[in-house]
Amino acid sequence: MTSTPLQDSASTSAPKAAPPVAKRVPLERTHHGDTFVDHYEWLRDKESAEVVEHLKAENAYQEAVTAHQEPLREAIFQEIKGRTQETDLSVPHRKDDWWYYSRSVEGKEYGIQCRVRAADTGDRIADWTPPAVEPGVAIPGEEVLLDGNVEAEGKPFFSIGGTAVTVDGNLYAYAVDNAGDERFTLRIRDLRTGELLPDIIENVFYGVSFSPDGTRIFYTVVDDSWRPYQVKAHVLGTPVTEDVVIYQEDDAAMWLGFELSADRRHLVLGIGCSEYSETRLLRFDDPAQAVTTVISRNERVLYEAEPFLLDGQEKILITHNRGAINSMVSLADPDELQKPLAEQQWQTVVAHSDDVRVNGAGVTSTHLIISIRKDTIERVQVMGLAGLGTPAQQAPVEPAFDEELYTAGVGGSDYEAPVIRLGYTSYFTPSRVYDFVLPTPERPAGELLLRKESPVLGGYDGSDYVATREWATSADGTRIPLSVLRHKAVKQDSTAAGLVYGYGSYEVSMDPGFGVARLSLLDRGIVFVIAHIRGGGELGRHWYEDGKKLTKKNTFTDFIAATDWLAGSGWVDPARIAALGGSAGGLLMGAVANLAPEKYAAIVAQVPFVDPLTSILDPNLPLSALEWEEWGNPITDPQVYAYMKSYSPYENVREAAYPKIAAVTSFNDTRVLYVEPAKWVQELRNKTTGSEPILMKIEMDGGHGGASGRYVQWRERAWDYAFIADSLGATKLLPGAGLK
Repeated sequence: MTSTPLQDSASTSAPKAAPPVAKRVPLERTHHGDTFVDHYEWLRDKESAEVVEHLKAENAYQEAVTAHQEPLREAIFQEIKGRTQETDLSVPHRKDDWWYYSRSVEGKEYGIQCRVRAADTGDRIADWTPPAVEPGVAIPGEEVLLDGNVEAEGKPFFSIGGTAVTVDGNLYAYAVDNAGDERFTLRIRDLRTGELLPDIIENVFYGVSFSPDGTRIFYTVVDDSWRPYQVKAHVLGTPVTEDVVIYQEDDAAMWLGFELSADRRHLVLGIGCSEYSETRLLRFDDPAQAVTTVISRNERVLYEAEPFLLDGQEKILITHNRGAINSMVSLADPDELQKPLAEQQWQTVVAHSDDVRVNGAGVTSTHLIISIRKDTIERVQVMGLAGLGTPAQQAPVEPAFDEELYTAGVGGSDYEAPVIRLGYTSYFTPSRVYDFVLPTPERPAGELLLRKESPVLGGYDGSDYVATREWATSADGTRIPLSVLRHKAVKQDSTAAGLVYGYGSYEVSMDPGFGVARLSLLDRGIVFVIAHIRGGGELGRHWYEDGKKLTKKNTFTDFIAATDWLAGSGWVDPARIAALGGSAGGLLMGAVANLAPEKYAAIVAQVPFVDPLTSILDPNLPLSALEWEEWGNPITDPQVYAYMKSYSPYENVREAAYPKIAAVTSFNDTRVLYVEPAKWVQELRNKTTGSEPILMKIEMDGGHGGASGRYVQWRERAWDYAFIADSLGATKLLPGAGLK
């Protein structure tokens, strides 16, 4: 297929270059009577100078092969830059007595975190109306909490893993990663003086919170396999060596996290995997500070719990899958939780539905906030707390939006606020921020107040583009939803280029969302298809469970079905289709490359999980044990081992004419180690019977998300998209498209 002449392609000018050849060092891996000989496992040693030199040689090779794409990369970068308002700010959100927001400044890589004091006039809606903040203009009383550009100066990488402010607004904690390995250093600044406290805590994980009285700070620690397993408390002014372990999770397959309850009366510990969980609560007003369990993990219930006061009585809101595969919401008295689960009496708040997936629920002082998914679309509903769990319970109210394909989610709320913050976006509507005024008897439908629509420069007009919902049919007859995006100038005459994107794991949904960079592909006539394949969460819990463990191959065949739909849709030339996916979606790319290499002109696999069996067979590798609930445990289960071996991309590379392939990775990624694509690329070059280049591009300073600065990230995206556009012969803008 890839020998078909492509339109306006510049690839014929690519210089000839020899790919680096890694030495072969056979290493046997034997499980369940099966022996696999791995010749490239030695590349795992990132401390080896030989390995580093090999990776640099890979970069040199891809730079030589793709050098002719540099003008296109620069053009796409300038398009991204030209559509982005570089000096901008977030909509201020109120927490306690302050409005918090971030600024971005043209020419600077990182955001600047700011705040200004809030007013309390007695007019509830007015007091929760964000102040008018202008890009580039400081307002009276504005305080800079953290300037990321100053913090990042002289550092190879910069990322913030969490921030927290005390209730009184005096102390500000922030966690910084300067390596890309997702291990953060926690520091605390006294905002009254600007001075840093002597308290410095190394190697913390995401998320930090102060206790309500501001005397302690809670943080998470990872173990040697990069699994968060401890929640610790540091008393300000004491040695870090005296920090107390609030809870330690020793099960290698369970992930640990924490948050404060909405009313800040409890520390809520969340322990779980994808199939069951456990919530533990610590009351801040309990002198004994005993941690209590809501529902034991032994019951194998997947749930979240939120303690709160209802009419002055302690209640626990539970979002759970007990007898409800799509989950439901129930209300329980704490006393009930002391009984055996089968004897407990819960009140139903949101009943189970086969058509509606309940994603979560939370509370304010007056309302219940519910996140649901219906007809693939994420939505928000609210109802008053009065009569909750009784026949007098109020009907839910859902903010109404105009578009068919959109995403609406809760963007944060304060417990005492009369509004909740909503984020809204669609494929061609830039991100909007709304405040939704919570329903009252005087205003029973609530009210949507638009606070901001992210500006898009360069003459952007959403009416130039079209988004439709289409359906493919997979090999087993299942209908697969597709989101099909195109420029309105593209004709349905089977000549355009196409790109299919997918993920399909961990019940993660590929929800509608605006993307500035994507416009550069659409403006070049590429039809962009997002395949909502099994393993994701778009159509409820069944959709996820039909694409994991021993049904994982449905994810791959669904993606191929989406490709076949596009090839037969009349929009594109079947010889001009590329595929794109990252992380677990990179595993998808490796699988479809082996299953149907002839269907693609090019494949881009970002931080690809292409050697999953090797990784998951070693519980000492980062996060491996946590993956057993997603893929199965090949260490103990020979059926799982055989099934994974049958689709593992690295182990199933075969003699075939592979298309152009680019594996894009980062040296310091802790989730998908660089060694996986490094090995995969070598094996692809060994086996391919075609002449198309197999490339690896490695960011030597980045983490799982690539490099950290926004301009660097834009250039990385431009690299990926230029590779795709060049491979498809779609390098020229459509007439009238592009920046204006």
